[in-house]
Parts: sequence; C-alpha cells; structure tokens
Amino acid sequence: MSQVTKRALEASLKHLLLQKPLNKITINDIAEDCGINRMTFYYHFKDIYDLVEWCCEEDASRALAGNKTYETWQQGLLQIFEAVQDNKPFILNVYRSVSREQVENYLYRITFDLLEGVVEEQAQGMSVRQEDKAFIATLYKYMFVGLMLDWIKSDMKGDPALIVERLEQVIHGSVSAALGRLRTDKPLLSNPAE
Repeated sequence: MSQVTKRALEASLKHLLLQKPLNKITINDIAEDCGINRMTFYYHFKDIYDLVEWCCEEDASRALAGNKTYETWQQGLLQIFEAVQDNKPFILNVYRSVSREQVENYLYRITFDLLEGVVEEQAQGMSVRQEDKAFIATLYKYMFVGLMLDWIKSDMKGDPALIVERLEQVIHGSVSAALGRLRTDKPLLSNPAE
C-alpha cells in the first residue's frame, strides 16, 4: 500500500506542476489533490524535495530497465532522454527551481549506472583496476549529462535520437580503446632506445 500512496503523491505533484512552479506548491496542495491528509504525506516523505528526489529515482529505474550492455547503451541513453522528455513539465520546473541539483544528481546517477555496465562489459577478459573502470565511466557520465543538461536548458529542443547518433559517431570504440590503454596485464613495451 505504501508504494501505491507514493505513486499517487508523485502523480499529484506532476499534475500540480502543470499548473504552477514547484516553489508555489505546498504540501497541502499535494495532499488535497491526492485526497489524503497532510500526515499521510509526512508518513512517506519529509518534505516536497524528498518527494521530488523519490520521483527522480523512480523515473531513473524505469528509464534504464535492463539497457546496460555495449550493444544497447545508445538505446539506454535514448530512453533516458525520452524519460526526461516524457516528464518535461516536472523536469523543467524542478530544474528551474532551487532543486536543480536534484535533476543533475538524478541524471548523473542513471547515466553512471548505464555507463558502468558498458565499461564492465568492455573490460571482460582484461585486467583493469576497478578505479580505472570507474574513472572511465565517470568521464563519460559528465560528457553524457553535459549534453543532456544543454538540451534541457534549451527547453528540450532537438531530436534526442540525433543527439545520441552523433555522440555514438564521435565516441565509437573509445571505451574499448581507453580500457586497452589502462590494462594492467598488457605486455611491456620494447625499449624505445633499441
């Protein structure tokens, strides 16, 4: 029953965001729209920003749904774009309010999750330190999220499929190449003086 109530609160918040900005929405507004009392809200969330964060996490888990392999990272990234686009009033409203950091953290979290899977798959059979794999995933995370934040700032103008396609053209094979350079089991180079 707890998840049902949380989803109802999420739906109410997203409904209210179609009518007014986040900083004008109160817990009373959400409770009234949802048909519950204030105490029920506080049973599930400490404040509106806690609800916003929960909404972001729920959207993140739905966005990826198993697309973490190298063959599907493009589809996974496209699904992240589409999840953001499907929640456009929510994302834009939250991004333009004092909660901008929550949207950024949401994007960093889901993008790193996607990229971590890609890097792990590409590292199969290679001896690469865990911190090096995490560094590669983090580097790509900032690139992916930077593109997405620029797209959000432009009111989501531009076709996400074209953005992902251009990105794939630019970085094709670069994860494998980076892992190859960081392998700890690669043969020693011959002496350049010889």
